[in-house]
Amino acid sequence: MKSRSQIKHYVSVLVGCAAVGMAAGPVAASSTAVKPELHDQALGILQKSISFRTVDGAGQVPAYAEYLKGVLVEAGFPASDITIEPVANTATFVARYRGTDSKKKPLMVLGHMDVVEAKREDWKRDPFTPVIENGYVFGRGSVDNKFELSMIVATVAKLKREGWKPRRDVILAFSGDEETSMASTRKLAAQFKDAELVLNGDAGGGLLSEEGQPVVYGLQAGEKSYADYKLTVTNPGGHSSRPSKVNAINQLARALDRIAAYEFPAMHNELTMAYFKESLPKLSGPTAAAIKAYLANPEDAQAIATLSADPNYVGQLRTTCVATMLEGGHAPNALPQKAVANINCRIFPGVSFADVQKTLTEVVADPNVAVTLPGSGSVASDASPLRKDVMNAVTKAVHARFPGLSIVPSMSAGATDSMHFRALGVPSYGVSGLFMKDSDEFAHGLDERAPVSSIDGALAHWDSLLKALARQ
Repeated sequence: MKSRSQIKHYVSVLVGCAAVGMAAGPVAASSTAVKPELHDQALGILQKSISFRTVDGAGQVPAYAEYLKGVLVEAGFPASDITIEPVANTATFVARYRGTDSKKKPLMVLGHMDVVEAKREDWKRDPFTPVIENGYVFGRGSVDNKFELSMIVATVAKLKREGWKPRRDVILAFSGDEETSMASTRKLAAQFKDAELVLNGDAGGGLLSEEGQPVVYGLQAGEKSYADYKLTVTNPGGHSSRPSKVNAINQLARALDRIAAYEFPAMHNELTMAYFKESLPKLSGPTAAAIKAYLANPEDAQAIATLSADPNYVGQLRTTCVATMLEGGHAPNALPQKAVANINCRIFPGVSFADVQKTLTEVVADPNVAVTLPGSGSVASDASPLRKDVMNAVTKAVHARFPGLSIVPSMSAGATDSMHFRALGVPSYGVSGLFMKDSDEFAHGLDERAPVSSIDGALAHWDSLLKALARQ
């Protein structure tokens, strides 16, 4: 489960015409005062991180966690303030940077150590041997999520060496199975459910034009929950020469038609309204008119219909469910005994899985079609409030690099560790320091790569965020 590529697509919607985002001219980048030795250390951490094959079942997450611990201990962290705990076939990593006021709730910094599988025969290069070519670091996890982990660890190590003292504790909490079952994430969320807030390096981030100019920064403050429902029809079957009106495939097809025709109620929250408000100045034509009407009245049926017809916006308006997989029958000359379909739902924050299941059952309107929800690592969660302190800190960090750049709240359709914290009431924000072009986005895909040129900016980004939010 992942949202970075979805966020890149999401924020690119704001520049539906590439020239729109640049209408006022390019945003000038300011210099980032990062010492060469810090740059080199961060790059070295990233390269070493990629070399750990932290895919599901490989058993290398604990070894990777030990490596990260070594980096922080060398910087001056007491070994006793860093814990690595086994969870299922993976592990959690927790490092506590102690503040001066123990009564203050801690500031959490999230990331995940695991990566999706990558097969050597499919890649041009060994996915777990970091290679620097043409200004990029190639390797599985170079973006998702080891770039941000490396920048966070390098920044925190630097702050420790410099003797910086936060007011509240800063806790690095890295999970080991974000891409799969999220068991380690649930453990971390339960352990730190009383945290002040979460900064997640696995979401949000900046979009660059193909010419390398900054376009927009997306601040992730919510995510739709992910759920796969199963529609199952079973009956006795029989010989195909003796057809009857009862046919599992036909019954399932009718159920799927009903679901395809159904629209969940339109919904809105502070986050989606902020997104549409920030989108409006960058758009024109019917879409802009619909957004303007929607902002004036979120119940405007015509505006909702116009925006719902656009794949770029429908996900911001409601829960969506769509058929994604189908299987049925056991022989070409036999009546089907079973037919099954997968319905993938992206659920609006605040809506429960049970409510969606109930709605699907009502829409199907056939007692012979069972609607079930197999277990997954996802949970329903509300969007986080757009806190002034967080917005100010992110604005300061981003504008130090790109003065005046638009900062747009986002609700991703994917899933990150943040949802487990949000589900427990901990405000969580995706605040990646990575700026990338759409054409450089290969997370989860072949030849994943991260631009070396983003390192200094990301280090300055995290330095600014931590100093702003851990001192209050």
